[in-house]
Amino acid sequence: MAKVKIIQTRSMIKRPETQQRTIKALGLGRINKSVEVELTPQIAGMISKVNHLITVKEL
Repeated sequence: MAKVKIIQTRSMIKRPETQQRTIKALGLGRINKSVEVELTPQIAGMISKVNHLITVKEL
């Protein structure tokens, strides 16, 4: 599987609860925080739900 770096670029203020929980599940929570994860189908689904709040870079 490929590894990706996910960076939170936008705030979670006034976002739906489901999007906030998805950001927390990805290991994010603050602007400019980043995590490196394996790109599994589950992670890809989470990325697609909050793609307007994050930036994804392939490693």
